[in-house]
Amino acid sequence: MLKRSDKVKPPYGSRTHRLGVTLVVIGLLLLAALLFRLGDKNHDQPTQIVKESLSSLSHPTVEIQNGTNLIWNIPNKPKAVLFIAHGCHRKASDFWDKSSSCPNCTGLPEEKVLVRTALSKSFAVVTVSSSGTCWSFGKEKIVVRDVIKTWVKKHNLERLPLVALGASSGGYFVSALALDMEFSSIVLMIAEGVFDRISVDKSYPPTLFVHMPKDVYRQQKIREFLEGLRVEGVDAAEIECLDLPLSPGFLADRIEGFDRGVSAQVFEVLREKGFVDEKGYMKRDGRRTPWRQALSGHKISLEESLVTPVEEELNLAYAYHEMTSLQSEQIFNWFESHMG
Repeated sequence: MLKRSDKVKPPYGSRTHRLGVTLVVIGLLLLAALLFRLGDKNHDQPTQIVKESLSSLSHPTVEIQNGTNLIWNIPNKPKAVLFIAHGCHRKASDFWDKSSSCPNCTGLPEEKVLVRTALSKSFAVVTVSSSGTCWSFGKEKIVVRDVIKTWVKKHNLERLPLVALGASSGGYFVSALALDMEFSSIVLMIAEGVFDRISVDKSYPPTLFVHMPKDVYRQQKIREFLEGLRVEGVDAAEIECLDLPLSPGFLADRIEGFDRGVSAQVFEVLREKGFVDEKGYMKRDGRRTPWRQALSGHKISLEESLVTPVEEELNLAYAYHEMTSLQSEQIFNWFESHMG
């Protein structure tokens, strides 16, 4: 007979102790799973996070300098200055929320997320409107150069790195303006630049192309210019933006104030009309899809202020030629990695 002290002990401690350990382990696993889910949700919806938490940062100052309209905001302790050039048929006010300081601002979804991201990362932001529908490359280039330099000096920002982002027509403009300004780096979005019309050397700023490869011609030109810049000793890279599937909540997720129920109705109409495939991908660019007529036929009416944002997001989903904020982190990593 075994003595009390000689009884075989259960391995790894008593049953009660094992139960306690098991419960602790289960609790830790559940907590880890919850944190993972929360982190994953945030990762899936970066635009929502930006638009909900940073809207208070985007109340800008509007002014006219030498006949040129500019809208800007400077965060506390800025670390760099970002100049943004819009595309054709756009203007500086499209990058900012409508507010008491900018009652005529329209705040298009992709544009304003880029600005909010910049401000959240302590970039001072200045947007300028072109004199015409698109940017020109003669006198306007000199005017904008002088406007930016005057603005930077006025606000004592000369010691900060200066970077630029241009989309479409604005991308061509920024690529030309970079010859006359000391940018730390530039980003050309859905634009190959004017490198077939200018001469560059290794002093040209590091250049990031953010483009949509569905536009095959532009993709080919970007590859050509990318190699040419590298041959000249310029740091150059590209980011390809691919198409996105629509879903019932897509428009509500990406357009501030868009009703989720209406978003689902719009998606159903697009699906019913055959404008999207079985996986939700747009079959044609939003500009070439008669989605407004289709909604009208189903008695779905959108406020006029939502029409352009919806078309922008449908264009983004098709991914042929549209402003995008989805690559914001990569864009600002590019800027920050070249600020010295």
